[in-house]
Amino acid sequence: MTTLGTASAAPGEVDTGRLAVGQTRDGTEIGLPCAVVNGASDGKTLYLQAASDGDELNGVGVINRLVPQLDPGAVAGTILLVGVVNFHAFQVAEHRNPIDDTKMNRAYPGDENGTSSERIAAVTFDAATRADLILDLHQGSTSRMIDEVRVRCGRRHRLHDECLQLAKTFGCGYVLDQKGPEGQLARAGPDEGIPTIDPELGGCVGWDEDSIATGVIGVFNVLADYGFVDDTATIDRQTRAKSFDQYGSPTGGLVSFEVELGDRVAAGEPLFEITDVFGELKSRVTANNDGIFWRTRRLPQVATGEYVCSVGTNVDTY
Repeated sequence: MTTLGTASAAPGEVDTGRLAVGQTRDGTEIGLPCAVVNGASDGKTLYLQAASDGDELNGVGVINRLVPQLDPGAVAGTILLVGVVNFHAFQVAEHRNPIDDTKMNRAYPGDENGTSSERIAAVTFDAATRADLILDLHQGSTSRMIDEVRVRCGRRHRLHDECLQLAKTFGCGYVLDQKGPEGQLARAGPDEGIPTIDPELGGCVGWDEDSIATGVIGVFNVLADYGFVDDTATIDRQTRAKSFDQYGSPTGGLVSFEVELGDRVAAGEPLFEITDVFGELKSRVTANNDGIFWRTRRLPQVATGEYVCSVGTNVDTY
């Protein structure tokens, strides 16, 4: 039997349950939704989680679509899943855990005696480190963003090549290869010797079926290429950015973009204009460097200095 929380599955079985992480303010026990897919034959272990940021729902959509398609009788190895990590934020559709005002993906590897977020991180990290591979599903919160995979361990890390290959196998088409902030699972996992990636499946309010479908294909690519299922992965060259240029608004007003997500841009090319409410041009912003138009704010209104968009730079393919 393989167990995760109250989920327990014999070889060739699937079971769902709850992973205990504490109590709510009225003393009710909190359990994260979890599942075990225990393959009929031996193999590697994959850990998959979603919604460590509570408003990033596309990963939940991936797990929702993925699990019914898995036949444990045809799986070699084990798949451990946590469908919602940031319990409190998910309940109120917020990004950060409202109990301690913490971004969960800055809390890893966690602390079993720490804050709410640190305790949840510790429990899920304990589950993740049982695996040979880790997929931590995210999206661009409520921003507009291309589908991408993030490799966050840093290019000097001993597991960098393994993480980069895992990102290529997942195969969104775009990879951000840039060392992430302390506390990200995609940094903490490689430090424990486990290849870990952070697929950022677009960005939207609610969830987006196209990005969810991309994520499901990505997980099945990983399952095929790493021997969990008897299938052939489709592995294509990926476009990689090693850094970002971020742009704020030089003035207040309404944003109008001159390029589309995924477009190649050249240094000096117009990215966006700011007009007043009567349509009078106030400012035009151009690209500082060559790159790929990667991410934008969703709402058109901006104040001076407010975030507008990002361009992926230092671009190559692999």
